[in-house]
Amino acid sequence: MVIPVHDVNPVRGTPWVTYALIVANIAVFVFTPGMAGSLTGDGSLAQLCHLQAFLDQYAAVPQELIHHEMPRLVPTGEVGVGPQGAGCVIAPPGYDKSPELSVLTAMFLHGSWLHLLGNMLFLWIFGNNIEERMGHLRFLLFYGVCGYAASYGFALANSDSGDPLIGASGAIAGVLGAYLVLYPRARVWVLVPFLIFLPLRLPAWIVLGLWFVLQAFYSAGQGVSDAGTVAYVAHVVGFVAGLLLAWPLKPGTPPPPQPRGALFGRRAR
Repeated sequence: MVIPVHDVNPVRGTPWVTYALIVANIAVFVFTPGMAGSLTGDGSLAQLCHLQAFLDQYAAVPQELIHHEMPRLVPTGEVGVGPQGAGCVIAPPGYDKSPELSVLTAMFLHGSWLHLLGNMLFLWIFGNNIEERMGHLRFLLFYGVCGYAASYGFALANSDSGDPLIGASGAIAGVLGAYLVLYPRARVWVLVPFLIFLPLRLPAWIVLGLWFVLQAFYSAGQGVSDAGTVAYVAHVVGFVAGLLLAWPLKPGTPPPPQPRGALFGRRAR
């Protein structure tokens, strides 16, 4: 797996929406109730219960999206002691939840720093060019549509799952799909882990094409042991949605600058 760090595809304007999305995601993560434990590495049972209750209320749940039914019992955020010892108290939900709106709120929730920073890195590198090509408002709408498509695609494939679905991965996968369509020959600096991190400059179609192939492979449960905890299907659906939505813009998209004499990050002799 390669790690992108920068693309050679400058923009002329300021990608305000991309910046705002990054700031919003970071702010929501930092102020998510019960997330302090993941920041300090010392999470208590009370923090865990609080976090579970928060995610149950604001995350997207496939069962709720498909069947539109609320669970009978949910975590309350409190700690109780029972025959099995201390644990999170569950009770009938004391709130009304819109499954459709939960898809939007879930797009700004992340479970760890690694989850958050990985998503924001991809959005930082590839989002600015897509925003410039689409315009601020259309890009924001595009981002949301891809996120919804990814969440509902995952829910359809896992309609009986009661696990919360969180993260901006589906929407950002749509951005990657659009980038592949509009700027396939743009050069992307990547780090390739091979004994050390080897820097290379590769065409976007290789970087993003490889990313998509891996997500599709993982979504089938191949090559990973945590396929049930990562929504690879959402990544695949979001990517395809972004690719299809951006396709009509391809004819009028100017090509990115091409470095002369550059071959995989090194100058040809």
